[in-house]
Amino acid sequence: MEEIRSGTILPGIREDIELHTSDGLTLVGELALPAESAPAVTLITLHPLPTHGGFMDSHILRKAANRLPAMISAAVLRFNTRGTTSPRGTSQGSFDGGVGEAADVAAAIKFCADRGLPKPWLVGWSFGTELAIKYGPDHDILGAILLSPPLHRATQQDLARWNDFDRPLLALVPELDEFLPPAEAAAGFAIVPKAQVIAFPDEKHLWVGERATRSVLDQIAEITVPGSAPLPTSF
Repeated sequence: MEEIRSGTILPGIREDIELHTSDGLTLVGELALPAESAPAVTLITLHPLPTHGGFMDSHILRKAANRLPAMISAAVLRFNTRGTTSPRGTSQGSFDGGVGEAADVAAAIKFCADRGLPKPWLVGWSFGTELAIKYGPDHDILGAILLSPPLHRATQQDLARWNDFDRPLLALVPELDEFLPPAEAAAGFAIVPKAQVIAFPDEKHLWVGERATRSVLDQIAEITVPGSAPLPTSF
């Protein structure tokens, strides 16, 4: 067995895919599936702010796709929102501040439904959490996991919609997050009594390093496939 490191890619089936939005755009992405079993859960990932370097390869999302199909039999969908570029390519359209991106989220969820992928969760990071909060209640998902939510574009009215949406909302908040640390996050999410704010000691907004990666992926795994954490550190 070998230790799992930053660049480790565990077995899986990885397919370049395209999403087609209701307003006529083509978005580029990747679907990662378990190599030897049907998926048990689906993670639809939403990347950080593209105007500040966020894209489908942002490291936590890439590592989720590289590891979780093998570790918890997850299907992991990553894609570039409109106007975003990565080595996979550039999605059509232009960044729209989280407004037009509603159609991007819808296209990703529809793609997974059309492929028959089970138990879809939204997993957003930073800007991606804004999209999950704003548009999650419009769709048939199991819930949303929010990494480093800034609560910048998502309003209290957006959050309040989750009170009528019978799905879990979980915020994974680094203790040293420079945008919204745990105490402020707890206050911001207080409008949704069922929301859980989970603090991560000594971590920052960008979840730098293997310790941070393992902490986040362990939590995602336990939320979506109870009993699956802690994940193995070697394979």
